[in-house]
Amino acid sequence: MENLKYWIAFSKAGFSGSNFVKKLWMHFDSIKEAWLASSADLIEIEGLQYKQIERFVEERKSVDPDDLLDRLEKRNITALTLEDDDYPFLLRQIYDPPAVIYIKGNPEVCSSDKTLAIVGSRKASHYIIEILGKLINDLHSSDVTVVSGMALGVDSCAHRAALKNNLKTIAVLGSGFDYIYPAGNKDLFNQIIDNNGAVISEYFPEEEPEIWKFPKRNRIITGLSKGTLIGEASLKSGALISAKLCLDQNRELMCIPGLITNRNTEGVYKLIKEGAAVVTNAEDILNNMGWNCLSAGKNNDKSESLKIELLDNERKIYEIIDLEPKQFDDILNETQLNIDEVMFGLTTLELNGLIKQVSGQRYIKVLSS
Repeated sequence: MENLKYWIAFSKAGFSGSNFVKKLWMHFDSIKEAWLASSADLIEIEGLQYKQIERFVEERKSVDPDDLLDRLEKRNITALTLEDDDYPFLLRQIYDPPAVIYIKGNPEVCSSDKTLAIVGSRKASHYIIEILGKLINDLHSSDVTVVSGMALGVDSCAHRAALKNNLKTIAVLGSGFDYIYPAGNKDLFNQIIDNNGAVISEYFPEEEPEIWKFPKRNRIITGLSKGTLIGEASLKSGALISAKLCLDQNRELMCIPGLITNRNTEGVYKLIKEGAAVVTNAEDILNNMGWNCLSAGKNNDKSESLKIELLDNERKIYEIIDLEPKQFDDILNETQLNIDEVMFGLTTLELNGLIKQVSGQRYIKVLSS
């Protein structure tokens, strides 16, 4: 506990990455002595830049280690450091692991054996939302832990699908806990914690989100994970940054193929052409990772039994609806049915959970149960 407050102090002073802190820690063989070192002592350390030293000496003047530790304890926030035996093993292996990670929720989940990062576009299509829901639904009886960044789109979808299927999930923030971003995910933040998962950050709770912090936190998402699954990604996206980090960390990279007409799949197909594994079902994930999980991919699919019972008109409507929204007028034209027949068929299919209406008079298939 005595050492912990100095690790936290380094973090609060703006040195959340490990390289600067590790140099000082290894030189003095004590994080306390590293924090209290004089400018003259710091200058003697090989590899440190004078500007780094000058900034550190200035920043620590306004930091009270005892106060920081007290504030974390009052808020029930766990802090793990590179000095701790229970610091996540996988994360410790990456280049520049955070010197401190702050955890709300269950710290043990960060050392889960089967961790899978799922990342992708913030502008997730209906297609990828349905596919991800199905994939994660088929992992429901496994002990896979889903890791993501709690951003809009694919990230949020992955977390929510994990919670729905009683899988543990870890969210990695690009800010401190006082600034949940996006703000609309405050409920998701609480659900993850309440369901034995964890929300983590390398930033002290009061640190605000900044653009540069989000790409930086991606190294933690992939670093905590044995493999990374890319949902949708444009050619210039955070998901492609995560893919590169995953490969740099010598972890397994997988992609979900999407509609070629969607610009957010261009990055995915680039990765596939470069050798990323293709995932079309839950078993692909387990096989690529070498994980033996019981019953994965064997959920009862209600749509299979219900399709057998469909009337001719209902079957005709169902077969032309896909995972991208289809307008009512298009359904009407393609089926050549009258308005009453289409309305009745759509209502029946929706009541049976085979399709759902999205914005406007548009309909999509439902894959997940």
